[in-house]
Amino acid sequence: MQLKKIIGQIKLQYNNPELRKSLPKAISKIPFWISLISIFTIIYDFGFDQSNQSQHILNEVYKVALYTGIASMVLRYSLKKQRPKVKAWPYDLLLLAITSLVLFNLTGHWDVDFFQHWNVIYSTLFLLFIREFSTLQIDINRRFLNPAQLFVLSFSVIIISGALLLMLPRATHEGISFMNALFTATSAVCVTGLAVVDTGQYFTVFGQTIIIVLIQIGGLGIMTFTSYFSYFFRGGASYENQLQLQEMTNTERIADVFSTLKKIIILTFLIEALGAIFIYFSLDKALFESGTDRTFFAIFHSISAFCNAGFSTLSNSLYQVGFRFNYPLHLIVSGLFIIGGLGFPIIFNSYNYFKHILKNRIFAFNKERRKIHVPWVVNINTRIVLITTIILLVSATGMFLLFEYDNTLGEHNFFGKVVTAFFGAATPRTAGFNSIDTAAMAFPTIMLVMLLMWIGASPGSTGGGIKTSTIAVATLNYLSVARGKDRIEVFNREVGQYSVRRAFAIISLSLVVIGAAIFLISYFEDEMTLLSIAFECFSAYSTSGLSLGITADLSAASKLVIIGTMFIGRVSMLTILIAILKRVNHLAYRYPTEEISIN
Repeated sequence: MQLKKIIGQIKLQYNNPELRKSLPKAISKIPFWISLISIFTIIYDFGFDQSNQSQHILNEVYKVALYTGIASMVLRYSLKKQRPKVKAWPYDLLLLAITSLVLFNLTGHWDVDFFQHWNVIYSTLFLLFIREFSTLQIDINRRFLNPAQLFVLSFSVIIISGALLLMLPRATHEGISFMNALFTATSAVCVTGLAVVDTGQYFTVFGQTIIIVLIQIGGLGIMTFTSYFSYFFRGGASYENQLQLQEMTNTERIADVFSTLKKIIILTFLIEALGAIFIYFSLDKALFESGTDRTFFAIFHSISAFCNAGFSTLSNSLYQVGFRFNYPLHLIVSGLFIIGGLGFPIIFNSYNYFKHILKNRIFAFNKERRKIHVPWVVNINTRIVLITTIILLVSATGMFLLFEYDNTLGEHNFFGKVVTAFFGAATPRTAGFNSIDTAAMAFPTIMLVMLLMWIGASPGSTGGGIKTSTIAVATLNYLSVARGKDRIEVFNREVGQYSVRRAFAIISLSLVVIGAAIFLISYFEDEMTLLSIAFECFSAYSTSGLSLGITADLSAASKLVIIGTMFIGRVSMLTILIAILKRVNHLAYRYPTEEISIN
């Protein structure tokens, strides 16, 4: 009787229309959950030593995930309601072929050496996870999470996950404490480069791979990847999500959000691939045990440079013996982090300008075509950022050469001095690589480097700092005040008051955060000099990664301060305030205006 009642209740519940409607959705998510389990299985497989029995169980999990992935792709194209957009079918077809070949090899039906390599199996499972994750309908309501809150939350989740991954037994040679793992993960995700342990000696290849993945995700943002792949496979997104992505990517039109994301992802991987190739051929073969080590070194440093992270597998970064006088390598790395520090909006706008010049000036074969003119191809933001960047690079290179000519540059020839001075002038603005002994710099150079670290890279880039546009607006503002103007004018345009207010808010907040960090660390580390502490705090906030050599000697409390400073520097204190405070959409009133006595 009791069994009949239970069966009757189940039938009654099943006849519920809402339940019957939700059942297909729940069933459609099964492939995603299985692919997610396979990812955790891979992490467990990599992170821990496995016995033969446990490895056999893990292999069975991989087989189930592969079978499920094939079935999911077949059903997806069989059912009209779940059929994806046409543009996704080449990816699915290729993935289906690779998955089938990998599965045949796992079951012993085929004998192809390439598909027996475990890296291919892991990569296939990861691609299946991306495919299944992208099919999920994830709509984030702005009433619960605004873009600022989502941005801060995503970075927090990645940092915690990265710290846990770095604590896996096979990620390090001798194990790592949670504090050091958290510090390393924060430094990687916030693309800072400060390190409490030697990245090349302390971490295994698996651990270094985790670090470089964290750098890639931190440099571009997890929302960039997930949003674009979701759009690519599903063919659309809610208006709510597009509004959030518009604010995150600084896109002018909501219709350009996903095309901008696509360009960012493609451009990033293209530049990093080219950078890795150039780095590979600039290296001395004798410094590496195998071609695989040389390739991994090139890929690691290309990603780290473009993302302005500053992490290196070398104990002394590019100052390491054997790399110190490799000037082509220094120029390639500096080129990568300068491009990464310019920002994607500047790169895209510059590309449009050069395309306009080529199309209407150089390759114009008739007079009518030569007269075509598109006004303001280069917008005011690009002009300000490029001019500020050039001024900073040229002036800082000259001062670096002047201050360090007979000091840290003494061991180089004249060409080497110029290259190293250029590298030393460019790297403080959030790159973090060093080609000299930083602790041996003269005092004026240290002050110059701290100023460059504070300024940082450009908006929309992979770098940190208060940004070049901020310091440019502040400079233009005090020049306008000195000349008696009531507004800022540049390039026949007037800078909006919101930009001016935002610039000075960023400057004041940065000084508050850096000052608080210096105060706390000087309290915890009374034996360290104020100069070295201040240098460390400026480096952490600007996500530069340069240090005078005190990072590894910091106490746990001071490490927490630096962790917090790196996080705030990456996401911006203003963003955190926006995430915390309730925003006022519109003010329908104005109070009488009065001037306040200043100076």
